Order: sequence, then C-alpha cells, then structure tokens
Amino acid sequence: MTAKINAARINAALGPVAGEVTELLGSLGVDPALWQDGGRAVRSPVTGEVVAHVAEASAADVGAAVERSVAAFHAWRTVPAPRRGELVRLLGEELRAHKAALGRLVTLEAGKIVSEGLGEVQEMIDICDFAVGLSRQLYGLTIASERPGHRMMETWHPVGPVGIITAFNFPVAVWSWNAALALVCGDSLLWKPSEKTPLTALAVQALFERAAAAFGDAPEGLSQVLVGGGEVGAALTDDARVPVISATGSTRMGRIVGERVAKRFGRSILELGGNNAAIVCPSADLDLSLRGIAFAAMGTAGQRCTSLRRLIVNEGVYDELVPRLAKAYGSVTIGDPRAAGTLIGPLIDKQAYEGMQAALDKARAAGATVHGGERVAVAGAEEAYYVRPALVEIESQVEVVKHETFAPILYVLRVGGLTEAIALQNGVPQGLSSSIFTNDMREAETFMSAEGSDCGIANVNIGPSGAEIGGAFGGEKETGGGREAGSDAWKAYMRRATNTINYSRTLPLAQGVSFDVEG
Repeated sequence: MTAKINAARINAALGPVAGEVTELLGSLGVDPALWQDGGRAVRSPVTGEVVAHVAEASAADVGAAVERSVAAFHAWRTVPAPRRGELVRLLGEELRAHKAALGRLVTLEAGKIVSEGLGEVQEMIDICDFAVGLSRQLYGLTIASERPGHRMMETWHPVGPVGIITAFNFPVAVWSWNAALALVCGDSLLWKPSEKTPLTALAVQALFERAAAAFGDAPEGLSQVLVGGGEVGAALTDDARVPVISATGSTRMGRIVGERVAKRFGRSILELGGNNAAIVCPSADLDLSLRGIAFAAMGTAGQRCTSLRRLIVNEGVYDELVPRLAKAYGSVTIGDPRAAGTLIGPLIDKQAYEGMQAALDKARAAGATVHGGERVAVAGAEEAYYVRPALVEIESQVEVVKHETFAPILYVLRVGGLTEAIALQNGVPQGLSSSIFTNDMREAETFMSAEGSDCGIANVNIGPSGAEIGGAFGGEKETGGGREAGSDAWKAYMRRATNTINYSRTLPLAQGVSFDVEG
C-alpha cells in the first residue's frame, strides 16, 4: 500500500536559488570568471534551475596542472611536517569563519537540509584539527635487528601529488578527509569534483588560497581544482606523475579508475558503493532502533554512501517495529531543504529519480509491498525531484536488493535468528557499513567478531551512517578497500622506507650468510 502524502507537512514555497548562489560565491571570494563565463551549466536540485556556468578544464589543462603540482610537491616536501600543519590549521580557521556561507552553498548545490550542510563543513573543520595534531605524530618504528651493532627502523616520506576525485553527495567533506592528511604528509593536491557540484569546490579552493596567503610561503600550485567530466578524470587517473588517486563514487567508476591506476603501478584509495544493512534483534530497544533507522535510511534523501538500504528484522519484533516505521515514512517532512523543519530535501537530479523508480518496479515484480516512493510536487520546483522515501517489505534478498540504488529505498526482510541475519547482511557484493540493534552482549560481540559483519564499519545500537573522522573510513569487497580520515589512514599518502644502520666495525650478514672477499 502506498503511503498517503501529508500535504500540509510539505513546504510549498521555494524562492529563487541563482541569486543566493551568486551572493554566497561572492562572499566566499570566488572569482566570477570561474562560474559565469564557462560552458557547463550547474543546476541546483532545490528548484532544478541553472545557477551558474563553470569553466571546464581540458586534458591539456590537466597536464599543465600536474606539472605545477609536481613543482609544488618538490618544495612542500622539504617543509617540516609541524610547519605544514600550520597551513592546515589556517585552513580550518577559514572554514570556521565561513561555515555558515559554505554550509548554505552545500545545501543549494547538493540539496542537503541546513543542518546537514553545516555538518559537512564541521566535518572539514574536525579533520583539519585532527591533521594539525597528526603533523607532529607521523611516527615510524624501531625494529629489532638480528645483526649485532645494527639498528633497523622505518621512515615515512611524502609520496607526491595526490589526485582527489569526489562525488556530489559529500561535495566538500570527502576532499578534506584526503586533503588535510595529504598536506601534513607533504603532498600536493589535484581535485576533480563531481561535475554536478563544482561550485562548492571553487569556494573551498578560494578559502584554501586565503589560508595559503596567511601562511606566507606555500608553493604555488599546492592545491588546484580541475572542473570537468570524464575526460578530465581520465587524464588525471592516467598521469604517472600522480602516484596516488583517491576516488569516491560508484563501483562502476571505481572499476575504471582502479584498473587505469593499476596499469601504471599507481596507488588507489577507493571509496565506492555501500549496500548497508542493520539487524534488529529481539532484545533491541525499539524506540532507539526506530530513530537510528529513520535517520540512516532517510537522511540526505538516501544519498549517503553509508545510507541504510537493508533492514533485517527478527520475526519476534517485526510486527511491532515495521508498522511504526511505515508511519514515520508516511509523515516525514519533505520540501525546501532551507526551510526549518524539513527533514528530506530533493534527489540530485532526474537520473537519480528514474533509477529509484526502476528499482521499485523491480521490487514490485518480485512480489514486494512498497510504501511510498512517489514523486512529491513542490511549488516553484517543477524541474526538481522530491520523493517520498520508500519502505519496501520483501520476502527474500532478490537481485534488486543486492544492488545499491542511490536513493531513499529501504528493503525490509524478516529473519528467524542471528546466524541467518548475518548471512543475509554479508550476502551482497558491497562491504562498507553495517549495524546491529541489540541489548544482548553475545549478539553484539558475535556481530563484531571474525564470524560477524564483513564490512569496514560495524556499529552497535546506532545506524550505519554518521561516521566520525577519528576512525578510518572505508569498506571491503566492491566498496574498494580504501581508508580515509582517522586512525592510520595517513599512511596511504606517504611512502615507507626501511632503514638499517651499521654502527659496528664488522659486517655480519642477515640469515647467517657468509660472503668474505679479499681486497
């Protein structure tokens, strides 16, 4: 049964976006020539209107940018790491000072509600703080040597220019996860933002340039933005002078990037698809579970890589939880993401909407019951794509359930026990994030053990989304295996050298090898 739309809870008054975008870009210091004189049209998902025309890079432009980046790297790698951290600290201060404007621009360009737009900028500030501390903690190891009079150790060195390819759904935060770490590690930056969200990238670059000016001696070309489509991405990915490519996006994109980088023996940090699940056990606090599920599944209009897409509910609590969840789905506030009280803004574009409808059609053909999923009409936004989130009750994990549809669709499956639940959760190609709602210690520990979740993130009594920057972020299987942000993710932006120093007057060889010569 399709949920009835509560029209009174849908905001129906949208103002023009283009004028507000112009004002924000001006306040953030973006050169008008970058977004007024170009050929690529940028549309806001809030109304569907064109808000800018950005200048695009060519493949030749990419080559020149890489050359500048290499020169910048050669200068930047000689700067002491704590000094490099000072630049990142200044960037964090610029982000603090312009949090409201940049967060608002994220809302207008990506369609996120106000708190999520601001939260994304806060995430940038947080990773800058983390990286500043990291700049004094790029530790190596001292390793026991089997040879007397010898010391063995490892040292870490800057690796070179880092290419960063980001997706529309986190247009600035994902860049910062990579950029803040790469900068303190001694690397230069080349950023290809999504062609759907280039304006926020131009704004961040303007703030970086302010921080660099305050820093005083940052090399020219240390951070560059390359706006464009597939041609730009291919040129960046294929350039052997860029030893590391960090790419966030679909599994399809990751297969292309990973293969091209591997052909030239480069290094890839891949953050790809996530088909994330939550298990609800009989002992779960259902009030807590309902809140955690609702945000994880509906937040950002289901356009997070960590969005909850599969809900695996024990049969003992299914009939109590799922009707309550369906009620929440039917009453959630949809509309202008700038409006107070709105919880769900628009999908990014028509393609996302059509992908959602195609998936729902496949689910219905498989016998599923679909609650919601219909397009919501919002006055003044006829070219935008607002939808009611879809709750899909389905009997088995058919093929459409195993595929990640980047939209607010939550498939609900009934199970008998934890072993079956974990097998269902792990039975998809993706392995990003996962969660379990339980008050049973054994269930929680089993879920986090080697026989439990096979994902890079495994949470207990919270949903799969909302990761903090202190932990390494990333997943397994078709998610790509990359790690960004906290823990020891910084090592991906450096090269390791193992060093052995002989401070004796003899030359014993390892493994007892004897090789004496006379000279």
